[in-house]
Amino acid sequence: MQSFDVWMKSTQAEMEAALLRHLPPADRVPARLHEAMQYAVLDGGKRVRPLLVHAAGALFDADAAELARAAAAVEMIHTYSLVHDDMPCMDDDALRRGKPTVHVKYDEACALLVGDALQSQAFEILSSGNLAAERQLAMVRLLAQASGSYGMCGGQAIDLASVGLQLSLEELEQMHRLKTGALLRASVLLGALAGKALNEDETAALDAYAAAIGLAFQVVDDVLDATADSATLGKTAGKDAADNKPTYVSILGLEQSRALAEKLRADAHRALQAFGDKAQRLREIADLIVQRKA
Repeated sequence: MQSFDVWMKSTQAEMEAALLRHLPPADRVPARLHEAMQYAVLDGGKRVRPLLVHAAGALFDADAAELARAAAAVEMIHTYSLVHDDMPCMDDDALRRGKPTVHVKYDEACALLVGDALQSQAFEILSSGNLAAERQLAMVRLLAQASGSYGMCGGQAIDLASVGLQLSLEELEQMHRLKTGALLRASVLLGALAGKALNEDETAALDAYAAAIGLAFQVVDDVLDATADSATLGKTAGKDAADNKPTYVSILGLEQSRALAEKLRADAHRALQAFGDKAQRLREIADLIVQRKA
């Protein structure tokens, strides 16, 4: 088996090609919008969600083209959320993935349309595969639910409403299970569904894994926001504290937050026991999420 680093870089390169293939050409009318969509999506990010799609797909020998399609769809949803989150009406940030945010590079109206168009593009891609219609519909429904008011958008709404408030640990976890965890869960299940329809035990195991890495991702984000600089992160460091947002670090402190991330990593590994060695990539992604420095 390839080393994780070789596999990750190869998958990221394949993902870049797939995203370019599924995005509208930058020279096609409306050219400025299409250019801004490519600016937002390409050449940036760790591609954690596409890596999860591919790693979960490997468990069930999913077709490479179907995995590329699902991974591109979920990454476009993720990128649309970042474009909108960075706008002045939300988190008002000027830096993302080490470059100016879309509304800074272009303008606010363009950024709004970029997010809208990427959301639509994601569902067009996901609905145009060659899987059985019932399974393809299940994948579309899964991504829609993960993106909406009971998922990512709902979590962002809670986040905005929580500025300056003292949340309990349970309330903070609920917010992040929606804001961050829902799309990570969808990534895992989309990859698996690209290979086969899942039984209850398989779904439960992957759900447990996704729940653990979803929370771990946010815990580590909070730790990095408190400890790393903007150049390392590729986005504005210290912004959560400056905006008076509740975080794991503000509730638990730095060391307890790090300990929680390690516990969640162990939970993620334990959830995959039934899959044996075939789940090695998923275990390695859990390690990546917890041990990353940016």
